[in-house]
Amino acid sequence: MVDEVKEVLTEYGQAFEEFKKANDEKLDRLEKGLEVDANLNSKIEVIEEKMNSLEDINQDITQTKAQQEKVNEKLDNLETMLKRPQFGFDNKEIDEKTAAFDAYCRKGSQGLEDFEKKALTVSNDTTGGYLAPPEYVRELLKTVTEISPIRSIARVRSTGQRSVQVPKRTGTFAAQWVAETGTRSETTGYTVGLEEIPAHEYYALVDISEQDLEDTVFDLEAEMQSEFATQFAKAEGTAFVSGDAIGKPEGILTNSSVSSVNSGNGTALTSDGIITLVHSIKSEYSRNGTFIFNRTTLADIRKLKDTAGQYIFQPGMMLTGGATNTILGYPYVEATDMPDVAGSAKPIVFGDFQRAYMIVDRVQMAVLRDEYTQATTGNVRYIARRRVGGQVVQAEAIVKQNISA
Repeated sequence: MVDEVKEVLTEYGQAFEEFKKANDEKLDRLEKGLEVDANLNSKIEVIEEKMNSLEDINQDITQTKAQQEKVNEKLDNLETMLKRPQFGFDNKEIDEKTAAFDAYCRKGSQGLEDFEKKALTVSNDTTGGYLAPPEYVRELLKTVTEISPIRSIARVRSTGQRSVQVPKRTGTFAAQWVAETGTRSETTGYTVGLEEIPAHEYYALVDISEQDLEDTVFDLEAEMQSEFATQFAKAEGTAFVSGDAIGKPEGILTNSSVSSVNSGNGTALTSDGIITLVHSIKSEYSRNGTFIFNRTTLADIRKLKDTAGQYIFQPGMMLTGGATNTILGYPYVEATDMPDVAGSAKPIVFGDFQRAYMIVDRVQMAVLRDEYTQATTGNVRYIARRRVGGQVVQAEAIVKQNISA
């Protein structure tokens, strides 16, 4: 697998070298007032398509690296917990809950045996249904994390409550100079507040044919997990970028406390604007900085050069240690919900998202089996409901690029 990744990134680097030569030739002709040959434009387009096709691999590696740090931390916590006396998992109980949940999804509550009903937990919501087993929810969240790009770089917490309160520093002490025998007066300024992050409800629908449900070979659990995860990831991905915090998470673009830096051009990105963006936040945040933008914006960034004539985009295998692709030495994550480059748009956000943005998952997920709504079409409808919150908790850790002169 490692060799395959290296091969792909090497191919990406070679494609970018071809792109630079072709793009430099185009820029040279434009500067001299010469017509750009149609074949040259076509060549550049073909190379860009090739790089775009390889970009998915780069994104997988970038997000995997970010997730690995979180996984290592969780593994350390789990190892500590496992070392506690008399701790262990009741595998039999887990298997019973999973089997009972599968039976409910296939046959409905009327078809459950008494021991299966006892293994399930009824949702405390008025809409009814049963809570999915914790193992089922964990597997679903794994898939959501793989699809949802901001999850891979933000801070994520789990809770059983409707909201989470996070301590927020609103002021700091200032160090003071004092003589050897001088009076050390109390300094002021350190204050701490609480930021509340509510977990908002959202739902996903899946229709499964009755014939598939009757087929014991049909992997109902995998089908439902995949479809629910895709729908949840798309919904929360949009909210984490542009949510208005009314019945949904707050987006990184809608928080008014996050500052903006102009691009230096009213309709386009500039290399100077992106450089200014990176240097506009404190080094404690920029050292863990990551860019977020969509793929259309990436195509624009690939064409940008600094004042020394060097491209600010660098493919991973050109860097020491075979790192992922970077912009000015920093990794980037693609988010399809980020806006395209246009006047007054904010197509790029840069900074330390672990410090800036928190996602809150309510661990429980209820699934309702509706065998009536789609009965005439031969389908059974499943409705999955869960809660998730998202909010900017440290606005100074990120900054937006505003397309403006």
